Amino acid sequence: MTTRKKDTRISALPTKADILAYIKKSPSRVGKREITRAFTIRGADRPAFKAILRELESEGVIDRGGKRGFAEPGRLPEVAVLDAIKIDADGDLIGQPSGWEEKKPPPVIFIVPSKEMRTAVGVGDRVLAKLKLVDDGAYEARPIRKLSGGPKQILGICEKADDGGLIIRPVNRKERQTITVEKKHTQEAHHGEFVLVTVDSGARRGLARGRVVERIHETGIEKALSLIAIHSQGIPHEWPAAALEEAEVCGPAQLGQRTDLRDLPLVTIDGEDARDFDDAVWAEPDSSAENDGGWHLIVAIADVAWYVQRGSALDRSAYDRGNSTYFPDRVVPMLPEALSNGWCSLRPNEDRPCLAVHMWIDKHGQMVRHKFVRALMRSQARLTYEQVQAAMDGTPDTATGPLLDTVVKPLYGAYTCLDRARKKRGALALDLPERKILVNDEGEMTGVLPRPRLASHQLIEEFMVAANVAAAQTLQKANSPGVYRVHEPPDPDRVSTLRTALQSMDLKLSPAGSIRAKDFNYVLAASKDDPAESLVNTMILRTQSQARYEPENLGHFGLALSQYTHFTSPIRRYSDLIVHRSLIRAMNLGQGALDVGDQDLTEAAEHISMTERRSSGAERETVDRFTAAFLTDQIGATFSGRVNGVSRFGLFITLDDTGADGILPIKRLPSDYYEVFEDIHMLAGRHSGMAFSVGDLITVTLSEADAITGSLVFSYVEHTPLREKAGTSSPGKTRAKKPGGGPPRKSRRATGKPKRKKARR
Repeated sequence: MTTRKKDTRISALPTKADILAYIKKSPSRVGKREITRAFTIRGADRPAFKAILRELESEGVIDRGGKRGFAEPGRLPEVAVLDAIKIDADGDLIGQPSGWEEKKPPPVIFIVPSKEMRTAVGVGDRVLAKLKLVDDGAYEARPIRKLSGGPKQILGICEKADDGGLIIRPVNRKERQTITVEKKHTQEAHHGEFVLVTVDSGARRGLARGRVVERIHETGIEKALSLIAIHSQGIPHEWPAAALEEAEVCGPAQLGQRTDLRDLPLVTIDGEDARDFDDAVWAEPDSSAENDGGWHLIVAIADVAWYVQRGSALDRSAYDRGNSTYFPDRVVPMLPEALSNGWCSLRPNEDRPCLAVHMWIDKHGQMVRHKFVRALMRSQARLTYEQVQAAMDGTPDTATGPLLDTVVKPLYGAYTCLDRARKKRGALALDLPERKILVNDEGEMTGVLPRPRLASHQLIEEFMVAANVAAAQTLQKANSPGVYRVHEPPDPDRVSTLRTALQSMDLKLSPAGSIRAKDFNYVLAASKDDPAESLVNTMILRTQSQARYEPENLGHFGLALSQYTHFTSPIRRYSDLIVHRSLIRAMNLGQGALDVGDQDLTEAAEHISMTERRSSGAERETVDRFTAAFLTDQIGATFSGRVNGVSRFGLFITLDDTGADGILPIKRLPSDYYEVFEDIHMLAGRHSGMAFSVGDLITVTLSEADAITGSLVFSYVEHTPLREKAGTSSPGKTRAKKPGGGPPRKSRRATGKPKRKKARR
């Protein structure tokens, strides 16, 4: 007979505080088994241990999640569905549990990049994510995948409701429904304030209901116009304290191993309102007998990689922004002012670190060779485009006079060769008007001016293109990873549509097949000084693919270049900072080199392509809002403009003086039954034969102007078909009528069977 040996080991029960501390410390829920093992609880002590757990649960200090184990009350699960709701002051993406209905605020959840997802998560996305508890009850969430059906978020302006709540009027012109917010969900936002609202998904009938998730503190409509775009596009605009601290402690760079360029008369040439100067230029005739008529030129670029170290707070905030964003009344810079306007700005008569490229070109503008150096430079002068052009035109001032023969004229000599090469290779030669919005100190638009297109602008552009080509060639030769500026050929279907439209204007595009940029140039040249010139430029622009960033070199169609990247603006583009780091690595130029395994360049390229589109959209819609605000006191006034698009809703109009865009609805046209002919960009009345084509001159009155949405609505006065204005045959009128009314026969023959959409009036 055997007897069981008595267990004489002593087992001390943990206290409530011990158990609670263990549960709080655990990153996920814990079961009884894990707790008993942690405290070595034996069989005889189990009943007392269970009693302690029951007491903790009854006291509400722990929560039983069934088989998932114990946790603090409110502890989120390890995997949850989250809604990305906003970007905080530090530039972090903040989420909350989807469908959060508890009375207390949800915990702070930081959504961080995840290797399991290739695409970036933004405000408004819904994701499945892994959660990890961090300090102070906040969570870190790493997305696993995006989900459909995220909460709809709308930026709007508050109007006081009778019940003490709010009515939110969306700032996006596509959002036509207002949202009601109950008083308990207003976050004390007041009448006239801009807020971000999450719309309840359950709203089916009547007014949609929502909750204020962020208040945007800005007074006055004019001062809030650009801020609307910043928030609606999710652009980070407040600096993390750590990034500001890093920028403030930066200082001058020493010569050390750098090449000394301080004796060279490098100059910066920028716009009058420029505040940061990230590129300087210099040129001289090449003294080599083997390169008769050639030039030696230098482009020196601010050495941002010296100050912005990979993985630092500065670097993270710059990456989040992706690029600087420019508005009529403010700039959201990629780098803090201490760098963008300070140590990384090539100010005159101050030593600055730079990454410079020496380039030798022949008399035809072809690159003979190039060399990159890390240097220390001292700009001799801060010049403007207007100053430099005036000097070349015979009226130098006190700044350009002493530099005319030694600096300015050599720059133009090198530019002449580069321009010759550009024309020979057939870079796309679009001529699109640019306008500058004038804003006073109160943030009010006071007018608009056309931006002049000077040879000095083109000079700097050609120097920058040459430097970018040299950077791309260096990266490829060294097999150093980086990002390239890619612009692929246009989609063949778009080209076919353009070809048909041009035929209706008696212009010919090359036959179907491999299209080249110079093929478009032939059309642009044929329309020069024609009433249709502006229209043709716009149509060709709309046909082009959108440029983007890629870790693989795919060439640049518009510039007719097989190798191209962005190197010349690291103050305002993160893409250029990546290229700088890669060049430093390839040329073994010291600290700040790209760490090959430290950054996923495919993900980075996608991200900075997104931030570029984000900024472009914000800049465009802000100009629309400023212009609409400027025109609000001119309701009923008459304006001349052009038709820039047709749809079944009406005509899209661009005004001549301001460049403002708006819509002329079908209901405000002369009474008729209108049909849209997409292939020839025409809206035609079935009975009257009146036809409107893209490019037609038109006179309208302003009926509505909304500064919040940036929308303008016009009413019809009269119009002149495109070619009649110049006294030539008028396709608009000769094709507008035929027996029985309706669309023109010639258009039918020219396009086969044009696409038709009814636009009833």
